[in-house]
Amino acid sequence: MTIKERYEAIISRLKQENPNPATELNFTNPFETLVAVILSAQCTDKRVNMVTPALFKAYPTPQAMAAATPDDLLQYISSVSYPNNKARHLQAMAAMLVEDFDSQVPSTMEELTRLPGVGRKTANVIMGVVFHKAAIAVDTHVFRVSNRTGLANGKTPLEVEKALTRHIAEEDRYNAHHWLLLHGRYVCKALKPDCLNCGISQFCKYYTKK
Repeated sequence: MTIKERYEAIISRLKQENPNPATELNFTNPFETLVAVILSAQCTDKRVNMVTPALFKAYPTPQAMAAATPDDLLQYISSVSYPNNKARHLQAMAAMLVEDFDSQVPSTMEELTRLPGVGRKTANVIMGVVFHKAAIAVDTHVFRVSNRTGLANGKTPLEVEKALTRHIAEEDRYNAHHWLLLHGRYVCKALKPDCLNCGISQFCKYYTKK
């Protein structure tokens, strides 16, 4: 199977199984999206969704969050992973939004990655979810599934991102992030992939070599 054939088969099957994929994080506007995605780093969406309602109620705007202290924010997010770092990042991120971006979430990789707590993966998520750009965010699930199936052979998230971007049509890139993420979260799990119930196993390099 050529790489082109593998991409066509896997993307076609994932699209068929889930034609309208979406993030499982809860939010109502770009600022809330950015906060939720920062909190989701190395943390489950389920846990993030448990803490954000109270956090968003207390700090609904960049101005409100910028005026808080990290200790104020920590009271709301103490149950997520790395809460101290994330509390500092959220306060500093909000302050930069107010000071440098007129309290608006920016839309480019260069601007987004200036924000504290925002790396390339988070920036790609925001560009896709908020601004509907053809961005592919590579988290641990996307990284694992891409390498395991043979869609990529990358040692870093950036290498995998470049491979996926090169081979996936622009109109499918945003959805592809969710297809691969959700497949990794529920089927192609890290310790025990559920190959017997996997819709793309016949196209997967890992499965066909077992």
